[in-house]
Amino acid sequence: MTSQLRFRWVGFLFITMTIIVSLLLPCELLSAAPMPPTFAPLVSKLTPAVVNINTEKHLRSRNNRGFDVPGRRGGDPFEEFFGNFFGHNQPHFRQRPVKSLGSGFIISADGYILTNNHVVADADEIKITLSDKKIYDATLVGRDEKTDLAVLKIDADHKLPFVELGDSSALQVGDWVIAIGNPFGLARTVTAGIVSAQGRVIGSGPYDDFIQTDASINPGNSGGPLFNMKGEVVGINTAIVASGQGIGFAIPVNMAKDLLPQLKSGKVSRGRLGVHIQEVTPELAASFGLDEKQGAVISEVVKDSPAERAGLEVGDIILAVDGKKVAEMRNLPRMIAAKKPGTKVLLKILRMGKIHKIKVVLDDLEGDNGEEFSHSGDERLGNLGLSVRQITPELAARQRLPLEQGVVISRLKPDGLTAEAGLQVGDIVLMVNNKKVKTVADFRHALEEGKGAHYLRFLVQRQQIRLFVVVKLEQ
Repeated sequence: MTSQLRFRWVGFLFITMTIIVSLLLPCELLSAAPMPPTFAPLVSKLTPAVVNINTEKHLRSRNNRGFDVPGRRGGDPFEEFFGNFFGHNQPHFRQRPVKSLGSGFIISADGYILTNNHVVADADEIKITLSDKKIYDATLVGRDEKTDLAVLKIDADHKLPFVELGDSSALQVGDWVIAIGNPFGLARTVTAGIVSAQGRVIGSGPYDDFIQTDASINPGNSGGPLFNMKGEVVGINTAIVASGQGIGFAIPVNMAKDLLPQLKSGKVSRGRLGVHIQEVTPELAASFGLDEKQGAVISEVVKDSPAERAGLEVGDIILAVDGKKVAEMRNLPRMIAAKKPGTKVLLKILRMGKIHKIKVVLDDLEGDNGEEFSHSGDERLGNLGLSVRQITPELAARQRLPLEQGVVISRLKPDGLTAEAGLQVGDIVLMVNNKKVKTVADFRHALEEGKGAHYLRFLVQRQQIRLFVVVKLEQ
């Protein structure tokens, strides 16, 4: 066979195989959108709405007067001796500024900005840098620790560029996405990748439901937008796996959209059903007569809760909320928490092999004054820097607390007076200045009565012991 005939024969085989493969391939693959030749036009359009966030907070460090001796707490021993003798060794505090960087994006022309809560939490100053290099002071409008979301506001003398919020439920694994942010202080860095997975639980909070992406996300990207190819925000870049490459996580934008009205109002409240639930395993599904593994089975109904008032029972399997399927147990807390207290929801449940529909009016997940910082008109009490939560039977069971009444310290500011005095998260407050504390209202009242005092004396239970902790109020 001559070389010319061999070439024609190979060409004929190639054309034949191409036709056969094209006939066998699914139509969806043939019509799939190819990788765009460039992201430049989209990036040029979106970048002006992405902002850099610079925060500063002042931590109070407690030192003694005198020379600091490396490795020794309390400074120079001779200074301590003479100071005690002459009465001059009073502790004093110094302010230590701590700065951090993050990202955010403008969601309306009047200057509202969406970002992560951890980017701005406890910041004393928040400054926003726009793409035109102009810098604005920002106000923290509202934040939510449990979903790690926050809304800021800047006031400009003109309308600002902003981005549209898309529908994260429409995302599919394999979709192209673009991340724009401020990694390592490198302003407006653009990376691209795909959606690697959805519904990831990484242990960051009770409502984990992250988008996983291989678009490069690094420290400083937190709070920045994740865009789809339409230029819509589909996620808020939030976390990375420190030991992994190409593994980043973003909060689905639908979660932020549900909370935006409350974040803008400055207070987030969530619906509460009042049940303890567990996963429906294949064995449980078979024993209850379910054809597939789905829903959440009720293992306990909390006393005096919306669930008890509506007639829910142990063993009921919640299959849907307002017509939306509860595919897995972990979906239910998010679905209920997304509703406002006072909302009436329709639950579809399976009970003893029969389907029932039950209406429930939700109450507040936080309960009566659930978790809050102690604020007061007295400037000294405003520096206490602690948050307390009412101990309910549900909370006692969930966190294995020894009591079912009282208040537990749920958060301390590291530069607050109470942290300096030695109080700890998890301490149960029993008394303040000889006033018994059984509710958050009791706690607040005891603080108000202590306004004029030089000290606040806390009696707390810490694990199996009780102890007094004295907090000195600044004069």
